Amino acid sequence: MRRAAAGWDFPNGLIRTDEDEFKAAQREAAGETGLADLDFPFGDAHRQALPSAAGKVASYYLAETEEEELPETRDPKRHDEWRWVTFDEAEDLLPPRLAVILDWARATIAGF
Repeated sequence: MRRAAAGWDFPNGLIRTDEDEFKAAQREAAGETGLADLDFPFGDAHRQALPSAAGKVASYYLAETEEEELPETRDPKRHDEWRWVTFDEAEDLLPPRLAVILDWARATIAGF
């Protein structure tokens, strides 16, 4: 998860005109985390979060990596903090609008 001034969230970003949602998710996850070896074992399966205060709706995908440490290539100007967390820790940190994403991720991974 990442923390910026607005609070905790998962990696996310905007879709470029030359890409679909899944390609944008792959690019943003790699770009924001610095992890080049991300695998998306559930392909383009995703869920949408509830709208943010600004009315923005984000789609989230599940990625995995074997990396235990986040590389130093992350841009510290964009985010204040990064950390790996358990589902229970994420539940305490995330805003309520992302509960649907966390519940979906937990259920999907448990059934894998």
